[in-house]
Amino acid sequence: MSLSAASAPDPHPLPTALLATLDHLGEGLLVVSPRGEVIYVNALGAECFRLSPGELQNRCLWQVLPQLAQDFPIFTRTYRRALADRFPLEIAETQLYSLQTLHIRFVPTAEALLIYCRDITIQRQTQLELQCYMAREHLFVALDQRICQSLDLEEVLMTTVEEVRSFLDADRALIYQYQADSRPREPDRSPPETFAPHPDRPTPNHGETVTTVLVAQSCAPGWKLPQDQTVRDPTIASDPDPVPTHDTLPPSSSLPPTAQACLTVPIFQDDQRWGCLMVQQCAYCREWQVVEIQVLEGLAMRLVVAIRQAELYQRVQHLNVALEQKVQERTAQLEQAIAWEAMLKRITDRVRDSLDESQILQQAVRELATALNVGSCNAALYNLEQGTSTIYYEFVTTLPASQGRVAKMTDYPELYKQLLQGRYFQFCSITPNPVRGHAAMLACPIFDNCGILGDLWLVNQAEHSFSEVEIRFAQQVANQCAIALRQAKLYQEAQAQVAKLEELNHLKDDFLSTVSHELRTPMTNLKMAIKMLGLAAQEQQRAIAEVLPEPNAQLVHLHQRMGNYLSILGQECEREIQLINDLLDLQRLEANAQPVTPQPLDLPTWLPEQVHGFYDRAREHQQTLQVNLTPDLPLLYTDHPSLGRVVAELLNNACKYTPPGETIALQATVLPSQSFQLQVTNTGVEISPTEQRRIFNKFYRIASNDPWRQGGTGLGLALVQQLAQRLGGQITVDSGTGWTCFQLTIPVTLTP
Repeated sequence: MSLSAASAPDPHPLPTALLATLDHLGEGLLVVSPRGEVIYVNALGAECFRLSPGELQNRCLWQVLPQLAQDFPIFTRTYRRALADRFPLEIAETQLYSLQTLHIRFVPTAEALLIYCRDITIQRQTQLELQCYMAREHLFVALDQRICQSLDLEEVLMTTVEEVRSFLDADRALIYQYQADSRPREPDRSPPETFAPHPDRPTPNHGETVTTVLVAQSCAPGWKLPQDQTVRDPTIASDPDPVPTHDTLPPSSSLPPTAQACLTVPIFQDDQRWGCLMVQQCAYCREWQVVEIQVLEGLAMRLVVAIRQAELYQRVQHLNVALEQKVQERTAQLEQAIAWEAMLKRITDRVRDSLDESQILQQAVRELATALNVGSCNAALYNLEQGTSTIYYEFVTTLPASQGRVAKMTDYPELYKQLLQGRYFQFCSITPNPVRGHAAMLACPIFDNCGILGDLWLVNQAEHSFSEVEIRFAQQVANQCAIALRQAKLYQEAQAQVAKLEELNHLKDDFLSTVSHELRTPMTNLKMAIKMLGLAAQEQQRAIAEVLPEPNAQLVHLHQRMGNYLSILGQECEREIQLINDLLDLQRLEANAQPVTPQPLDLPTWLPEQVHGFYDRAREHQQTLQVNLTPDLPLLYTDHPSLGRVVAELLNNACKYTPPGETIALQATVLPSQSFQLQVTNTGVEISPTEQRRIFNKFYRIASNDPWRQGGTGLGLALVQQLAQRLGGQITVDSGTGWTCFQLTIPVTLTP
């Protein structure tokens, strides 16, 4: 069809009712005849084309808009196609004169072409802004995630330049870091700058220059910069906030001449400029948009977080290294302290377990010299009466030996005055020793609350200095040496006293043995004399009876009294002989003078024979004596006299201390350990725990438990204990409320 204007108006006007409806339509409408005349246009339709309704009504569209075919080719093509195809078409989005964006629909009818148009400029701009905002936020989120996921600043910077170059579609994205240089500045002969320093930004000190270092870049092919590029720029640190332009660059910048447009955003950290983020367009000149500047500023702010995070991480790493070093030092100190503690424990254990002074002190000087790694360590003992100090113990590694050296205290008063007062000191000899030369020395006194005993010396090379820890450690060793010396001295004194006591004990035993032997003979004679007196009295009584058929009452009474006296003399004589025999037997047992002769012993036959003599005595004292023998008693191989003496002493002791009406029980059993056990239990009497520990001592008696007041020497249970040991066993006692039990345990077979 032709786009030329028609010569006459359209013969088909629209109805009035329809026109009223179209005026209130919510979008712009143009009704165009097939020949191009505008039959009808509402207010919104005219506004979309930047005209009034009167300028379009009944006019040819191509005359009113002469540039429509030239500047609006999409409109022209779609218009023709809708008329030709008689099919509705639309243009979703197009621009008119590059000023506004329209949405247009062509609806052909039988009589005309309806053109619906809607101005979507604001919606389009909003959509573009929203897309840009979403892309910017996506960029920020990606960088934030990278910052959160990585502590490597170099990686974060590289990600930043790559993302920003891609987002802005630039040729180069660079990050420079500023490094202050305190070297004197070159005289600046360039014209004065046209800008003043920002009042809120610090300026470099006088004479201070700044070097910019390229730390990250992302470039399109052919635009890469040297990675080691650095520029000394004294003005860049005081550069005000940039005003991005595409045709001017900072006066002192180091940008290469290939950059046609540059956008630079500073990166501040703690009010100090750290560097800058720079975007360059190299292929053509470009004017930067506000949103692009905002994106760059947002990235710069996030880089501040990454830089601070990286610096904090580096600081933490440095702190970790320092902490690790301190931990290692502390560990070494603890290991050394543990080693010293172990060494001190060894010395302490030796002091506790040994009374040998020489072994303890020799180990102490050796352990101390090894632990402190000194050339020599020695211990000297004092003779305060003679005023001398003698080195008795020494351990040397690199220095000459001094063991056996005797020093007069009066020859070194400045040293021994402090030592005698219990004070340590260290010094370095001014005058070299003829043997060891210059040396560093530490002297610690060996003393306790009773006085000074000696000293402990540590000698090392002249450049060495003893620390407080080493001094305290040496003092602890000196204290242990003092304990060892005092302990050894007390032990020697105790040994001397023990020797004297043993000597007195031997004298006592010799005296008792001598006296017992000496008393035994006269007592035997006395017993014989008493027996002869009894026989003489009987003969005299028979003679008187022959002379006097009727005995005189006085004579009978006299003979009775004589018989009583002779009976008392006989009993007391027997008691004295028994005491002497007990003393001699105990002495022989303690001296182990009698050999042991094991012989087979049939217990069921032998034990009743030993007990038989005590039945009458138990009845006399109104006691009950019981014997209980298990049927499986084995054949013993033991010493018969010793076992018989034990049984007799235990039964005699039970009869003596059991009250009337009570029971004495003797029981013989075999233990699972193949040992023979003999128990003698009596009721009605008990022994306190305190007395149980003493009843086996010689001459100890519990007089309050003797109801018959028979007395005794206190040697019976002492003999039982010695005899039990002679038989290879032991005797024990147990007592409770109203009962006491003595237990003899011996092996079934005695080894001589």
